[in-house]
Formats: sequence, C-alpha cells, structure tokens
Amino acid sequence: MRYLKAVISYDGTNYYGFQSQPNVPTIQKELEDSLHILTKEKNKIIVAGRTDRGVHAQNQVINFKTESPIPLNNIRFAWNNCLSDDIVIKEVERVSADFHSRYDAQGKVYEYHILNQPLPSVFERNYTYHLREELDFMAMAEAAEYLIGTYDFASFQASGSNVKTTVRTIDQARFTEEDNLIIFRIEGNGFLYNMVRIIVGTLVKVGVGEWKAEKIPKIIKAKDRLAAGPTSPPQGLRLIKVKY
Repeated sequence: MRYLKAVISYDGTNYYGFQSQPNVPTIQKELEDSLHILTKEKNKIIVAGRTDRGVHAQNQVINFKTESPIPLNNIRFAWNNCLSDDIVIKEVERVSADFHSRYDAQGKVYEYHILNQPLPSVFERNYTYHLREELDFMAMAEAAEYLIGTYDFASFQASGSNVKTTVRTIDQARFTEEDNLIIFRIEGNGFLYNMVRIIVGTLVKVGVGEWKAEKIPKIIKAKDRLAAGPTSPPQGLRLIKVKY
C-alpha cells in the first residue's frame, strides 16, 4: 500500500463544488472516477478544504492510498490524461500513512478578485466579481487591518456549518491593485463556511461608502451573521495555498 499526496489546481466554473453530490459534476467525483480508470481501485480522496460551486483552486491538496504499481513519476502524467482540462494534477508524492490533508494543515491562503470598472469582462466573468461602482481602495485596506488577529468570527460564518469553535486567527488581510483589478489576499489558520466571501461582502460595504472602516471591530464583537455584509459571489474566490 502506498500513501500519496497530490497538489491540484482547478477551474470550478463547471462544477457543483468539490464534494461529491448525486447526479451533478463535482471535482471530487471527477478525481475519483479518473483514479478508478487509472488504478482499477475505488480510491477515496481526502481534501484539505472543500470549495463551493464556482470557486477555484490554485494549489489544493488531497491525499489517498493505492496499491497500484504505477511508478510514482508516471502517476501525475497518466492521471492528467484521464481528467478534463478544468483540473490539473501539479504534484504527486509519497507521504506517511498518518498524513491527513485536512487535519495536518496549519493554515490556508485565499485570494478574492474584484473587477472594478463600468463594463464587465467577457474573459474574466468566471474569475472575478464585477462591480461597477467605484471602490475606495484605501478605506477597504484600512478596514481589512481590523481583521488581523485572533477573534471569534461568528459574524462571518454562513448557516449550515457545524464546527466546535468559531475562533480563528488571521495573519494577513491586505488589498493590492492592478489597473481595474482589486485583489484581496487573506491568510489564516482556518476559515469558517463562506467566511472569506462574507468578509469581502463586508469590505465592499466600506468600499462603496455605506460603512466606515471602524465598523469592522463592532461586527466582529457582535458574533451575529446579520451584523456583517452580504456573501460575495463565488467566482472571485480562489484557494492559493495550503500550509503544512
């Protein structure tokens, strides 16, 4: 038996999220179906963090076990040949039997891309959140600073989640600008369900002038989802890195 870890990237546009669901395409189902073709086994994949419908990943991490004799340096190429163009296996390596891509993760890095211009982009519509109203970049950057630290982020968690604690540590939360593209990068030890998208929806409220940056600590303190802004669309979000 071999225990393997893989780093993958995917375009989530055509999928109903990562987790397998009946009668709809998902990232997990395609990965497991293609592995079955490759290894002739019913391989079960464990993922570092499930992504929602339309969300993308640059460096997602999965692990699985196999008895297949295919040489390690050939698995990546053979597996990619069994997948659609939406998913790419970037790396495959052996790990110990006790490695767990989710529970061993020490942190994650996400980016959220906002296209801030009057007209939408045909080419970026699946990868950015298009906002026509001009955003105050400096105000959003100031507001993001209030997120750094260890807090109870219950205000930024969508319903339907079952976690032991809503306390998380955010190490980085910053904005950069590239022409009309505003990129929000956030890094932390873990994220609640829809947390990044709710944070972005909240920061956009600041960016359009509806809220002041100083409102963020009050939203955190409220521990109430109704205190925060709306959930931003999924297509602007991408998982950049899982840290071990």
